[in-house]
Amino acid sequence: MASLSVPPVLTPPRDDAVALHKAFKGFGCDSTTVTNILAHRDSAQRALILHEYKAMYHQDLYHRLATELSGNHKNAMLLWVLDPAGRDATILNQALNGDITDLRAATEVICSRTPSQLQIMKQAYRARFGCYLEHDITERTYGDHQKLLLAYLGVRRNEGPEVDPSAVTDDARELYQAGEKRVGTDERAFIRIFSERSWAHMVSVANAYQHMYARSLEKAVKSETTGNFQFGLLTILRCADTPAKYFAKVLHKAMKGLGTSNAALTRVAVTRTEVDMKYIKAEYHNKYKGSLAEAIHSETSGNYRTFLLSLVGRDR
Repeated sequence: MASLSVPPVLTPPRDDAVALHKAFKGFGCDSTTVTNILAHRDSAQRALILHEYKAMYHQDLYHRLATELSGNHKNAMLLWVLDPAGRDATILNQALNGDITDLRAATEVICSRTPSQLQIMKQAYRARFGCYLEHDITERTYGDHQKLLLAYLGVRRNEGPEVDPSAVTDDARELYQAGEKRVGTDERAFIRIFSERSWAHMVSVANAYQHMYARSLEKAVKSETTGNFQFGLLTILRCADTPAKYFAKVLHKAMKGLGTSNAALTRVAVTRTEVDMKYIKAEYHNKYKGSLAEAIHSETSGNYRTFLLSLVGRDR
């Protein structure tokens, strides 16, 4: 369930565009007005505002925001105003081709999305950056990690709840034989099963593995694989089970200890607000016995804090 708060009576997109233009005029930017408008409009409404702004002022609102805002607030807002596929494509491009390569972020985005989302995102990547996502992955990754990502992008998996019990048993047995039963690991079997099977199927495989071998499939993955390859397999397995629990853990890791990973915090906030942020907040509270909003409030400041809390929602 989304956490986005939208006014019961919406301002026309043209009026929003005018208000944004006024917020940019003069000395400095009225960041409060920018946040109050854009953080409370859904994806379709934001697209209409961008269209109206360009029609009226012959300027791209995205680029105007880039010049008016700064720091983490700018980074978050620029992702937020994009459509979901364009946003994922941009996160991936930044992770693969930015000043600092972030293969964990790229792996998270790919391995936590549905097949239909991945297909649209690949098209957006090609349109926005002029090259195929698969090309950039091939350039930036290697080995079994690369094979997993390319396979996961290329296979059209079933997105429904249907599961074949006999196929589930076969897959659980094959994974055991490819990993814990033998010396060494047959990574090809893990790549094939994890990339070709639906999320519903993988949940059943994990349950069958536990029942057949008295050991969790997640522990088997941890003992048989390493590095980014392991991270990708675990992301698939955990998102197949409970995406909200997975992202609650990502947020907790981003904010615990000394310093905050603003990139991870921003990434999850802007990509999950219109998807399942209310569930993520509940999982966060259950697991870490605290409020996600309070954690964000304590770890961030200024316009960035205000914007994130507008998306995630303050506790009542």
